Amino acid sequence: MYNAAMPNKTYGQLCPIARALDVLGDRWTLLLVRELLLGPKRFKELLATLPAMGTNRLSERLAMLVENGVIRQTTQPLSSTTPAYELTELGEQLREPLVSLGLWGLSLPIDERIEPSSARAELIALCLSGAHDAATSSKLRESYEFHVATEVFHIEVNDGTLRARSGISPVDVAIKVQCDVDAFTDLVLGEISPSRALREHRVTLLQGEKTAFTRAFSVLRYKP
Repeated sequence: MYNAAMPNKTYGQLCPIARALDVLGDRWTLLLVRELLLGPKRFKELLATLPAMGTNRLSERLAMLVENGVIRQTTQPLSSTTPAYELTELGEQLREPLVSLGLWGLSLPIDERIEPSSARAELIALCLSGAHDAATSSKLRESYEFHVATEVFHIEVNDGTLRARSGISPVDVAIKVQCDVDAFTDLVLGEISPSRALREHRVTLLQGEKTAFTRAFSVLRYKP
């Protein structure tokens, strides 16, 4: 059992915030939840996105989150013998507050110690789910797939809500796009229009119509 393997840290306060921090307050824990908001991940996939965490700490944090009912083990269709981790219903309740925390973080100055190359388009997409104008996707149901450098992710649009997920879309997509993280960021921020991005070959439309591409970035444009 997890509790027998390591001490159960606690603030020892009868307070919901303190209890939440008992589970989520250790370094790296919220970033693990962040990764699982993008969908189920195997141990190696989590370690690849959080390499500085190390295998021992990753194992400990996963065990703790399982013990507290935040995540559970599962299997993925193409890898039935290798367990993966996914959020439980309790863990999914962290989506809105964690995305809100990410949007709050946008107002902070960039620390010079942060490596710019660590930027990931799918994390930008994750935060978009809490920042987009729901009116732009009202009654719209479609998916967009992005290949950004080595990242592959998709965004599901469902009548005013967005959800970013790692990997190839399991359903037919309205658009499939290839670009780099700078182009994706510029499109999201409105620094470049969809038509100009296509004209200047900053993106490649692998599948879908130009009208669908323009519509997608009407939906995905960041609106603070």
